[in-house]
Amino acid sequence: MIYFTGDTHFSDPRVLRIDRRPFSDMAAHDAALISDWNDIVGEDDDIWHHGDFMSVRAGPCADLLAKLNGRKHLIMGNNDPEETTGSYGWASVQHYAELREAGHHLILSHYAFRTWNQMGKGSINLHGHSHERLKPIPRQFRHQTLRPHALALDRNLVQANQLCETRN
Repeated sequence: MIYFTGDTHFSDPRVLRIDRRPFSDMAAHDAALISDWNDIVGEDDDIWHHGDFMSVRAGPCADLLAKLNGRKHLIMGNNDPEETTGSYGWASVQHYAELREAGHHLILSHYAFRTWNQMGKGSINLHGHSHERLKPIPRQFRHQTLRPHALALDRNLVQANQLCETRN
């Protein structure tokens, strides 16, 4: 399976306020996110993270990555320092990626695009960063807008085939 997520902001207390996540502290937030991630993502699954993975307060990134199932790919975000991007445990790290999945052309980025490759031919831009503060446009989706097929914690972990079925 292939999954998409982003803006997990492990150990970054600002996210409790920005996204109004229902946790009293970051320890509870991080424990729940790790548990939910591992309940859904298997060891042999691929998961694309669309940036803003963690705060340096979480400790070594490699330690956190070792707790999470799957082959983890990072699309770099504005809050991903070298300690995160250069860490052992990522299968790949890049600013941008294009994938073909379930017959769809997916454009992966941290930031929302105004236009993107193959936009007029049905490609889909999956992004993070905006924390649901942008007006949606056709075929552009922030992880949290995909609520019907998402994770209970902050509803931002999406399986590729569910995404594509929803958008047909």
